Amino acid sequence: MDTLFDHWSVELNVLVATAYAMVLGGVIGFEREMKDRPAGFRTHMLVAGAAALLVGLADLLAVRYSGEHYRELVRVDPLRLIEAVVAAVGFLGAGAIFRSGDDRVTGITTAASLLMVAAIGIAVGVHAHLLAFGTTVLTLVVLLILAWAERRAGTRRHASREG
Repeated sequence: MDTLFDHWSVELNVLVATAYAMVLGGVIGFEREMKDRPAGFRTHMLVAGAAALLVGLADLLAVRYSGEHYRELVRVDPLRLIEAVVAAVGFLGAGAIFRSGDDRVTGITTAASLLMVAAIGIAVGVHAHLLAFGTTVLTLVVLLILAWAERRAGTRRHASREG
């Protein structure tokens, strides 16, 4: 039988994972904040943290209802949870995308970075910490280094607010 300490230990692990996801999301959000994008530091932290927390809650529910008398009543499908996170982030991303009077679209990169931090949060939630960290680094490469390379090559206007 689970003791109260065992349950608190699992909750503490979920809390630490949520904090870690928020830090990783914040690193990406900081880059967006520095470029004055629609969704910045706090938004990215919250999206990544929420994704990790939701996955962690699914783990808690699976453990909580894994007893023999719950087996036929409760079925946990982690893919449905991930689908729900992605759908919710889709609404946030849509709110970050704007179309100006001159038919210029802005905020697409910010919307994509919100989706990415949600995926990073999910990775942390399933305890794939190396994958989450590596993906954070790869995302920063795309947002910082590739944007710099585009400007240097002249493929992107300096004044553009694509992202």
